[in-house]
Amino acid sequence: MLNKRGRAIDFDVVSNPEFLKEGAAVDDFMKPDRIVIGTDNPRTAELLRALYEPFNRNHERVIVMSIRSAELTKYAANAMLATKISFMNELANVAERAGADIEDVRRGIGSDPRIGYEFIYPGCGYGGSCFPKDVQALVASSKKMGYVSELLTAVESVNERQKQVLFARIEKHFDAKLRGKTIALWGLAFKPNTDDMREASSRVLMEALWAAGCSVRAYDPVAAEQTRILYGDRPDLVLCDSAEHALDGADSLAIVTEWREFRSPNFDLLKAKLKTPVIFDGRNLYDPRFLRSMGFTYYAIGRGDSVAVPVLREDRRNAADRRRGG
Repeated sequence: MLNKRGRAIDFDVVSNPEFLKEGAAVDDFMKPDRIVIGTDNPRTAELLRALYEPFNRNHERVIVMSIRSAELTKYAANAMLATKISFMNELANVAERAGADIEDVRRGIGSDPRIGYEFIYPGCGYGGSCFPKDVQALVASSKKMGYVSELLTAVESVNERQKQVLFARIEKHFDAKLRGKTIALWGLAFKPNTDDMREASSRVLMEALWAAGCSVRAYDPVAAEQTRILYGDRPDLVLCDSAEHALDGADSLAIVTEWREFRSPNFDLLKAKLKTPVIFDGRNLYDPRFLRSMGFTYYAIGRGDSVAVPVLREDRRNAADRRRGG
């Protein structure tokens, strides 16, 4: 090819997608599961192999394919993981209605090596920069090419619905009388080990609580500054410097992000600080039977031993009508 300076420059376009997890990007780069190279030129493939040689010493990780296949591989990987999460959230909703415990079900199916334990943890929805964006992009791209991806559309729909579960349970527990209540919130980032608030379930919960007239006392080990940037200073949001501080004056506790420090709290202190001993756990961190023995009312995701009762959108609209006198 002749460029503007009259020189012929030989080049290729390569698709080389990354598979890096937030919070572990450096480790993932240094020890990749696979190195995907999308090119139609064997010479270019060899150049990329040489480039990645320091990260490909133990065993062969390089997978060479066409450019379009490499691009689709990136989207497909994240879409598959998002599908596993939404599938487990669907099962959790079934388990609640059936009186089953989704944690037992998770262990039962995860022991099958064809399924495995990765990404089969139910919760209050996935977020971040990759899963929502890539699922939506794959749905939109499929539609442009004349194909309607029903499964991926459902994955996104289930996830959006799941992000509403905690608020629906809080609203039902307090009989739709939320104005003036204060909710302690543990976890703001979309997952542990990052301060990323993009598409975070905490945002859906906080905004619903504020709309209902609640105040929020929130704690996250690293995401407070991002929350402040997003929402600024507002009287119904207090960003606390510790999990215990967030409990001060709160009517109940909601858990959104499974930070390690939330796994073994001082339950006696927690019970003493809360006005009512109620926990809405969006990540299934605790044993429902133990908390019940401690005198807590405990709402988990898909656990037969918790007292969680699923609330549908129609129920929320009915509750809103009651508040308006409709």
